[in-house]
Amino acid sequence: MRIAALDMGEARIGIAVSDELGITAQGVGVVQRRGGKRDLEALAERLAPYLPERLVVGLPLNMNGTEGPQAAKVRAFATQVAEHLALPLEFWDERLTTVAAERALLEADLSRRRRRDLIDQVAATLILQGYLDRHS
Repeated sequence: MRIAALDMGEARIGIAVSDELGITAQGVGVVQRRGGKRDLEALAERLAPYLPERLVVGLPLNMNGTEGPQAAKVRAFATQVAEHLALPLEFWDERLTTVAAERALLEADLSRRRRRDLIDQVAATLILQGYLDRHS
């Protein structure tokens, strides 16, 4: 069963999918946010070849574990995405995933521009791999 994961940003949505056995996560791209239905359709198009059976979305919690305004926005949009894709939805604590993604890209010695292009995809991959590791 393939699982898809999203890292929701203000400007971009990072996308990752698992292998068919649900062991490893791979980044499969980024959708530039344009708003509303266009975002839903772009995500559906990007995920269609993988036929995921579950959607995991990173939830931006505060460092003390509480949910702030950004978490509420992510919950609302993720619910729309899950309904549009007709997939069950789970949230995953994404605290520090962007920091870890940035660190990994810095260690790979990528240019600032290349890091910016990849950070959301890498963050989605880290979210999904954490989820897979916990559920294996």
